[in-house]
Amino acid sequence: MDKAMEQISPPAVGPSPGPRRAVPPAGASPGGVRPRRPWLRPLARWLPAGSVAAFTFAVLNRYGVSGTDIALFAGYVALGLALPGVLTVRALSGRPRTLAEEVALGLPLGYAMEILAYTGARAAGLPLLVLAWPLATYAAFLAVPSLRRHWRRRARPESPWWWPSFLAVVTASLVAWSAVKFFATHALTWPALGTSAPDMPFHLALVGELTHHVPPMVPMVAGEPLAYHWFVYAHLAAAGRLTGIEPLVLLFRLGMLPMLAAIVVLAGMTGRRLTRSWCGAAVTVVGTVFVGAPSLYLGANGLFTWGGIPDTAWISPTQTLGALLFAAVVLVLIDLLEHRPRDVRGWCLAAVLLVALTGAKATYLPLLAAGLAVVAAVRVVRGRRPSRPVLIGMGLTAACILFAQFVLFGGARQGLVVDPFSFMRVTWSELTGTAEPPGGGVPGIAPVYLVCWALTWLGVLGLAVRPRQLLRPAVTLMLGVGVAGLSAALLFGHPGRSQLFFLWGGYPYLAAVTAWGLLVLVRRAGLSPRATACAAGAGLAAAYLVPLLCGVTIPLAPGQDTGVLYRPYLVLGLTAVAAVVLLARWRGLRGAAALVVVALAAVGLPAYGHARVLSALDGFVTTAPATARPAARGPVTEQAIPAGALTAGRWLRAHSAPGDLVATNAHCRWGREDPCDSRFPWVAALSERRVLVEGWAYTAANLSRWRPGLPPESLPFWDQELLRLNDAAFRAPSAEVMRLLWERHGVRWLFAEERSGTSLGRIGDFATLLFRSGGYAVYRLPGSST
Repeated sequence: MDKAMEQISPPAVGPSPGPRRAVPPAGASPGGVRPRRPWLRPLARWLPAGSVAAFTFAVLNRYGVSGTDIALFAGYVALGLALPGVLTVRALSGRPRTLAEEVALGLPLGYAMEILAYTGARAAGLPLLVLAWPLATYAAFLAVPSLRRHWRRRARPESPWWWPSFLAVVTASLVAWSAVKFFATHALTWPALGTSAPDMPFHLALVGELTHHVPPMVPMVAGEPLAYHWFVYAHLAAAGRLTGIEPLVLLFRLGMLPMLAAIVVLAGMTGRRLTRSWCGAAVTVVGTVFVGAPSLYLGANGLFTWGGIPDTAWISPTQTLGALLFAAVVLVLIDLLEHRPRDVRGWCLAAVLLVALTGAKATYLPLLAAGLAVVAAVRVVRGRRPSRPVLIGMGLTAACILFAQFVLFGGARQGLVVDPFSFMRVTWSELTGTAEPPGGGVPGIAPVYLVCWALTWLGVLGLAVRPRQLLRPAVTLMLGVGVAGLSAALLFGHPGRSQLFFLWGGYPYLAAVTAWGLLVLVRRAGLSPRATACAAGAGLAAAYLVPLLCGVTIPLAPGQDTGVLYRPYLVLGLTAVAAVVLLARWRGLRGAAALVVVALAAVGLPAYGHARVLSALDGFVTTAPATARPAARGPVTEQAIPAGALTAGRWLRAHSAPGDLVATNAHCRWGREDPCDSRFPWVAALSERRVLVEGWAYTAANLSRWRPGLPPESLPFWDQELLRLNDAAFRAPSAEVMRLLWERHGVRWLFAEERSGTSLGRIGDFATLLFRSGGYAVYRLPGSST
C-alpha cells in the first residue's frame, strides 16, 4: 500500500524534480552543506523553544502568576505528563517521529492516563495515587530491558531549519492573544474576578467538585447529576493536588497553555502526513489557528465568525482538551488507515485516546464516526468491502458514543434540539439589530454564512485536478469530519449556541485538506513562490479594501436595507471573476484560476483576525457570545459586585469539610435580578463546596426544559418549595426553618450575601456567625462542628 501511495503522491516541493542529489553526509545541514560550527545546529533547534518559554514566563508573571507556580507547573507537565507519555508513545509507535511530534503526542496520552488514574484514585479516597501512573511508567522503562532503550534518542526524521522557529512564532502568538483577550480581562483578584465571562465560575466550581468528589455531581444544585464533559476538570484537580497551585490560577492562567502548544504541533504533523510537505504542514497550521470565516463588515462583529482555537481556548477548557485529544486520535488513525492497519500497539494507543476523548468532549465522537463512515462509503462505491481498520475504528467510536450518552451523560440532551438554521436566526437579529425574522431573513443570511466558509475552504477544489487523491483514507476521513461539523452546526439548535462546537471541532481538518488542495493547484499551475506570495498578498489587501469600499457597518442602522449585507461578498465575487478573465491572458486559465483561489483563500486571514480584534476591543468576545446574551441593563461593573466574596469563600473552604452542604441566598448574576439570570455558581466556585440551591442555569434539569425562543438562564427553578425553604433561612429565619434545612437536606453552613438593598432577617438569632468579609457573612447552623 505504501508503494501505491507513493506512486499517486506528487513531489514533496516545487515542480518536477530534476536529477537525484547525493545524500548529504551525517551532520550536514538539510541543504547538503556541512555547518562550520556543528554546535550551532542544536542551539538553533532549541533556541525557538527557549524563546517561547521565556516569553510565556514574562507574560504569566505580568498577569499575576508567581515564578514558583510557573516552575512547579512546568515541572509537573514535563515529568508528570509529557515524559511518561513520550516513553509510552515510543513503545507503542511503529514509525519514527520528530522530537516535537513525540512530545506533542505524548502530552495528550499523559493527560488521558492521568485522568483515568485520578478518577479511580479519587473514587477510592486516595487522590495522590494518581502518581502511580508516572511512577509506574518510569519503573517499567527502567527495569524492563526491552523498554529501557526508549530513554535514548533514536533515528528520527529531520525537519527543515525553519520549522522550529515557525512553531515558536505561532505558539507565541497564541500566548500573546491569550494575554490580550483573556488574561487582561479575567483578573485573579476580587472584585475584578467577578466580571469574568459567565462560564468561568462554572468551570471553577467543577474543578472544586472533582477535587473532592468522584463521581461528580452538579455543585450548584445539590443532588443533581453532572451530565457534562468533566475530564478536563479532573485533570485540573489532579494538577492542583500535585502542585499545590490554586485551581483559580490553573484555570485562568496555566492549564491551557501546554494544550495549545501541542495542538499547534499536531496540526502541523497532520498537514505533513496529508500533504507530504513541510510547506503544507505550515499552511495547515496557519489555517487551523488563524483563518476562519471572513467577515467583510465594519464594526465589532465577532459573532458572525466567532469561534476556533484562539477564541474558545480559555472560556471552554473542555473544547481545548477535546481538540488536543482529537488531534492525536486523527494523527494515529491516519497512520493506521494508510500505513499500519495491523499495528496492535497503535490501536491500543488510539483506544486510550478515544476513551479519554469520550469524557473530555464527546461532540467529537459523532464527527469521527461520520469521517470513518465516509471512508467506508468510498470503498463500497469503488466495489470493495470496508477495510478492517475502518471497521475497528467505527466499532471503537460507536462503543465510546454509547458509553458517553448512556453512562457518562445519563441520556441527557443538554438543550440540544433539531432546529435547522437556529444560529442563522440569531445571527440575522444581531447583524441587523432587529428581532429574529419569522423566516424570510433566514434563507437570506444562511447563504452568506456558507459563502464565508466556502471562501475559507476554497482550496479544497484543488484536489479536483488530482481526483485519485480524494480516495485516500486520510483525505476522506478529514472531509467527512469537516462536512459533518458544518452540517451539525446548521441542523441543530442550542440555547448557548453550543451546536457551533461541532463546526469548530471539524474545521481544522478541512483546513488541512484545503492546504493540500492549494499546494496541488500551485504545483499544477507551475506558480513560482513569488507569484503565489503576490496572490496571497492581494487577498490580504482585499480583506481590508472591500469592507472599506462597501462601508457596511453592523449592526445595521434602524430602517437600513438589509440587502446591504450581501454587498461586500458580491463585490468580492465580481472582483474574483474579473481577475480570472484578466489574468488568463497572462498566465492561462489554469494559472489565473490558481492565483485567484490562493487570493480568496487568503481573505479569511486578516478578515477573521480583524473581526476578532474589533470584538475583543468592544468587549464582545470576553462576554462569551457562545453562552451569553446581550444584557438589557448593560455590562456589570466592578462597582456592582459586592466586596469580600473571594475572602469569605476561601474561609469557608478552609473551615469546613468537603462533604458539608451550604445554603445561600445568591442565585442571580449581579445586575440581572429581574428577571433572574441564574448563571451564578460563585459560591460553589470559591468555597469548593456543594450548595443546596445556587444558580441552576447549567443543570441538565434546567436545559431539558428549554425550547427555541426561551432564555434558559431566566427559566424559574423547578422545585419552588425547596427554593422557598432555602430563601426563608435568609429572609425570614426561624428555628423551624433551620431544623428543616439541617435534618431534611443536611445543610451545615449559610453563605449570606448582604448587599445594600437586600432585606435579610436576623439570621444570627438562629445560626452562629463565624466570619464576615465585605458584603458576605458565613454562619454555622446549630449542632454542626467546624
